[in-house]
Amino acid sequence: MIEAQPDLDCWYLSGATAVGKTQVALALARRINAEIISLDSMAIYRGMDIGTAKPTPEELTQVPHHLIDVVDPCEDFSVERYLTLAHAAISEIRSRGREVLFVGGTPLYLKAMLRGLSSGPPADWQLRDDLAAEVAAVGSESLHLRLEQLDPLAASQIHPRDARRLIRAIEVFRSTGQPISHQQLQFEQGTQAEDCRVFALRRPREEQHARINQRVEQMFERGLVGEVEQLLAEYTALGRTASQAVGYREVIEYLAGGDYAAMITQIKTRTRRFAKRQGTWFRSLSECRFVDLTGECDAEVVAERIAVS
Repeated sequence: MIEAQPDLDCWYLSGATAVGKTQVALALARRINAEIISLDSMAIYRGMDIGTAKPTPEELTQVPHHLIDVVDPCEDFSVERYLTLAHAAISEIRSRGREVLFVGGTPLYLKAMLRGLSSGPPADWQLRDDLAAEVAAVGSESLHLRLEQLDPLAASQIHPRDARRLIRAIEVFRSTGQPISHQQLQFEQGTQAEDCRVFALRRPREEQHARINQRVEQMFERGLVGEVEQLLAEYTALGRTASQAVGYREVIEYLAGGDYAAMITQIKTRTRRFAKRQGTWFRSLSECRFVDLTGECDAEVVAERIAVS
């Protein structure tokens, strides 16, 4: 079992997808003399550029970036591996006398960096596949009822339709004989916002939705379908984690014989739902200070607001 310790001395800039993190991050990094560590669970994959909205080559030259293009998309990647690489990058950056700025919208990675993580047992893919098949057949509510018997505390904290977390909780109990809630108590202990530097950008709901829709359309204008075709030609199939990226799985389904317009609508809908879940995560973290944005904001002005907070 891996015990990863928190790091509250870094700077963190997060927020839902398409909220406008990149330009603010670049401005903030320059202002505080920082290098950026990506806090994005999909930006770590090589070749997955358009659908993950990675910084452009020009943006990458403005400020040094870390943990982008780390592994091939046919490989699986875990939060535990991310933490190992992130702490190594922190040490490297600090050895140069620079600040560390984490930037991205993966809430689990953010929470793990802020609170540490007891990772639990490794994945049991056969069990996961069996439980996923059960969800597909009868729905996730049956898993929630089962978890209520095994780990009532965990069940009270997991939505009955959150199949991924339900499966992991049952998997941990099967593997260790101990409830996952007992192993994650430290992971739930937060810090007050004023005692750390964690900032989450947010926008009004309708504005956020419009930005998401616009981003999805731009992804296809930039050639997302071609990018996925190239990835499949090179790797045959994406790994378990990479294939779950919103946008990529829908394009893969489209290439297998789907409808183009329906695919775009589905990506917009799923991305909006993902952004809603991100917002729920950020609101649950006591460490977060929210920075409200509207319209076309001046990144330098926003960065200054954050830097002096």
